[in-house]
Amino acid sequence: MARRVFIIVLDSFGIGEMPDAAAWGDEGSNTLCACATSPDFNIPNLTSLGLLNIDGALESRYSHTLAPIDNPQGAFARMREKSKGKDSTVGHWEMAGVISARPFPTYPEGFPRKVIAAFEKACGCRVICNMPYSGTKVIADYGREQVETGALIVYTSADSVFQVAAHEDVVPPEQLYEYCRIARKQLVGKHGVGRVIARPFKGEWPYKRTRRRHDFSLEPTGVTMLDRLKDEGFDVLAVGKIYDLFAGRGTTDHILTKNNADGIEKTLAWMDRDFNGLCYTNLVDTDMIYGHRNDVKGYAQAISYFDSKLPELLAKLRPDDLLMISADHGCDPVTPSTDHSREYVPWVVAGPPVSGGTNMGTLPTFADIAATTLDYLGATPLDVGKSRLSKILV
Repeated sequence: MARRVFIIVLDSFGIGEMPDAAAWGDEGSNTLCACATSPDFNIPNLTSLGLLNIDGALESRYSHTLAPIDNPQGAFARMREKSKGKDSTVGHWEMAGVISARPFPTYPEGFPRKVIAAFEKACGCRVICNMPYSGTKVIADYGREQVETGALIVYTSADSVFQVAAHEDVVPPEQLYEYCRIARKQLVGKHGVGRVIARPFKGEWPYKRTRRRHDFSLEPTGVTMLDRLKDEGFDVLAVGKIYDLFAGRGTTDHILTKNNADGIEKTLAWMDRDFNGLCYTNLVDTDMIYGHRNDVKGYAQAISYFDSKLPELLAKLRPDDLLMISADHGCDPVTPSTDHSREYVPWVVAGPPVSGGTNMGTLPTFADIAATTLDYLGATPLDVGKSRLSKILV
């Protein structure tokens, strides 16, 4: 009989600082508890599955409005990131079974002149900015020059990213994507950033970013659970930016999304589909729109909206389906930083086969998700992570 696993990543929804958080400048971070400072935060369904029962999740000065419950319905754990990083690429790769032993390069002073010169020559365009910048502020500060001259805005952040921004009326999105493909081919080796990101914007100054963002990731450096499942004849469905984060590798079908609501609806639609394998969804708004802008209210509303849709997701599970909810890193919206935070992430597992109230404790790697998924589907295991299936199932 076909089995299905649905993994939904609430992008950046961390649940408390990891032991090495101070080394990353993230001491005191707890994205979950930060959201609880907003009166708009309402998560009865995640609470019923055991989110607030996870070890250490409420260790924060902001946790006074949150409390664990008796008899949660799901299995749950917190997971520590073994990889050296705190971005989406590293987090998703580890979740899929690839540990990144070295952090991707970052550029706090901008990219070396040789890198920029090679990109300018290949594209035939001048580059402006070339500094770490907020994505909304950079188009306010450099957008008019971009529109007037046609130069490309290149900027980075505390993460390992090479971002290229241009007005859609000056550089059509497909052309911007081609420039980013050029950058992706060039940025390898010691300058192999985790992601090259196209950042189109539109309208009049101070301009607005559009939803035509597109990420160009490095290919995973090892075999992922997606690769293993596809190679062994399973279906691997990718919703949202999953396809981009794995450079298109290991999927049998994919669909892009406009926002979190669209991602949830497309996941619900695919739950009506007959398949045998994995459906892997990323809901990015929590990170991209709210976490990086320290928008506590928006973040709280986004998680609360997902929570309101959770009964629909659970209702569509078939007798042998598993639903896993997790995150790839943190992005605490109440800290002064607007960057990702080095946090534990939640792992909540629900579905008809799940033994409710199972606390799996603190797990040493996100890769336990891959190990458990492969084990449940009957695929060949990878050499990282540990299957927790014996604890999860009734």
